[in-house]
Amino acid sequence: MKTFLNTNRDRLKGADRRQFMAQFVQLLGHGGQLRAEHELGWDRKTIAKGMKEVTSGITCVDNYSSRGKKPAEAHLLNLLTDIESIIAPICQTDPTFRTPDLYSPITPKEVRRRLIEDMGYCPDSLPTDRTIRKKMDELNFKRKKVTKSKPLKKIPETDDIFTNVHHMNMVSDVSDGVIRLSIDTKANVKVGPFSRGGYNRCNVAGCDHDFAPDVVLKPFGIHLPCLDENYIYFTESHVTADFMVDAIADLFVTIKDRFDPHTIVINADNGPENSSSRTQFVNRIVNFAQTNQIDVDLVYYPPYHSKYNPIERVWGALERHWQGEILDSVDKVLGLCRTMTWNGNNPAVKLVNKVYETGVKLTKKAMNELEKVLIRKPGIEKWAVSIPCFDC
Repeated sequence: MKTFLNTNRDRLKGADRRQFMAQFVQLLGHGGQLRAEHELGWDRKTIAKGMKEVTSGITCVDNYSSRGKKPAEAHLLNLLTDIESIIAPICQTDPTFRTPDLYSPITPKEVRRRLIEDMGYCPDSLPTDRTIRKKMDELNFKRKKVTKSKPLKKIPETDDIFTNVHHMNMVSDVSDGVIRLSIDTKANVKVGPFSRGGYNRCNVAGCDHDFAPDVVLKPFGIHLPCLDENYIYFTESHVTADFMVDAIADLFVTIKDRFDPHTIVINADNGPENSSSRTQFVNRIVNFAQTNQIDVDLVYYPPYHSKYNPIERVWGALERHWQGEILDSVDKVLGLCRTMTWNGNNPAVKLVNKVYETGVKLTKKAMNELEKVLIRKPGIEKWAVSIPCFDC
């Protein structure tokens, strides 16, 4: 009897099914709904709806199409995560620093192809290119051609360097006791009655000529990608290897109290003052690692590809924040920098009054001794350097 009833019910749809269930429950009498639920597995809400239709004579019209379709990620639970893992490593920032947005040099069609070939998705289950384009918009990946951001050159080691960067960054972001820092300098800030980029939203007119400024501030930034925290150091002296390491050491006091890390991974662009061949920078970093008993991994981006360094987006946000302002005093520069926000966080800003000398370097003999401490990755020795904390 149960098989007969369920078979005939399944042959019906919509209002016919509900009325069939309601009429049978009426035959069962008092407690029929509860019994049908227990014995036949019927839904009591559906039965109640059918009872109202039978007693009132009004048939409810089913309008399933107006309910809308579920999003693709409701069926493919890891779709958004996989799309982000494909796009994020190759996104680039605006080289003019006018916006902190990320630009994706990859098309939705290529993303779909990689989902099939690299992620193992079935082509029939994946949404169309148009839907993937919408998902990219939801993840804030802009599609725009930025001509100036095309690399001028590509050395033979570029692909291997990027592979190392992506691997080290991924491992550091998911490992306990490891903190990743992104460091870089920004263009000098001339303090005076100058309009930045020809824009001015103040009542004070900017000067027509860029004469000698009162003060020139040199910024150095440290960005913590996993925490969305920024620390910006200014100096009126020179941006040297000593200035950079002093800033890192100053920040490490706070990091050590908060996280007590055993390893620091530093993303940099291999500039003239922080490259792995800059003897004074290497000397200071080795001393920093040994003094604080912490391992340091120097992870450099390839030449002509420094725009992929995460802190470049922070500089873009800062430039957009104070664009149009007249930076006519040191206090105004520092104040505007403090009011800039990055993902809801204000940066910590500090003015360093110490004087730094340029041209400080080690002798070749002293550098050879330091090389015994360094662990350089074969094939990309200049761009992947590990510094253990044990003494020389």
